Amino acid sequence: MKNEYIPQLSKIREVIKHTETEYTFRMEFKGDVKPGQFFEVSIPKYGEAPISVSGISENTVDFTIRKVGKVTNEIFENYVGDSFFIRGPYGNGFDVDNYKGKNLVVIAGGTGLSPVRGVVEYFARHKEEVDNLTLIAGFKSPDDVLFKEDFDFWNETIDVIMTVDGAPEGYEGHVGMVTKYIPDLPIADTENTVFICVGPPVMIKFTVMEILKRGIEEKNIWISHERKMCCGLGKCGHCKIGSTYVCLDGPVFNYVDGKNLID
Repeated sequence: MKNEYIPQLSKIREVIKHTETEYTFRMEFKGDVKPGQFFEVSIPKYGEAPISVSGISENTVDFTIRKVGKVTNEIFENYVGDSFFIRGPYGNGFDVDNYKGKNLVVIAGGTGLSPVRGVVEYFARHKEEVDNLTLIAGFKSPDDVLFKEDFDFWNETIDVIMTVDGAPEGYEGHVGMVTKYIPDLPIADTENTVFICVGPPVMIKFTVMEILKRGIEEKNIWISHERKMCCGLGKCGHCKIGSTYVCLDGPVFNYVDGKNLID
């Protein structure tokens, strides 16, 4: 019987720099993974951290990591050819079948684009499986934009609104919060329109408020509620809210259930 606590050593196949503090590590991995799931990434003597999947291929899995703490600082000392430990995947991810044949709108804030990137990439490459796909992605500034090469492709294949909170004089792109662009979205059929919203909790709160104003039912909204996930197996209780274990029942929730997860 497999021991779910024991990690496997995974080699770094590629490192992609996005910003000074955010890199994508492409790791060796074989197995079934869904966008929105997460792994526990660990380095002996330094600990482990839950990291969402930001890319999936046949023999690799991507982790887009921000350098913000003891474990992630040490991960940034590892580069191509080095290895670190991973265990997973854990949790409930985004099921692309929920969005097939729909008018899909994905709204992501900052690193919130990472867990939903797989959904955007799937439908950008299988446009016949969705009525329409719109991505609204918000970042603090032009220097904080992630997945720039992906945006080059997405801009040619789907409807993209990439916006920044603040920009230098002369910047020609969109400026403002993601919520600014929801009222003007073309929604002909509210019953056939679905939303995914991922980002900081306050961003999700106000984004969903704007979505509901457009007549979208709560059942047609999905969110990712990443919160204090630790063991990944529902044993330590750190992520427990009421009777819900975020690491087991989430981190992806339909909003009907996710709206009740309040600390």
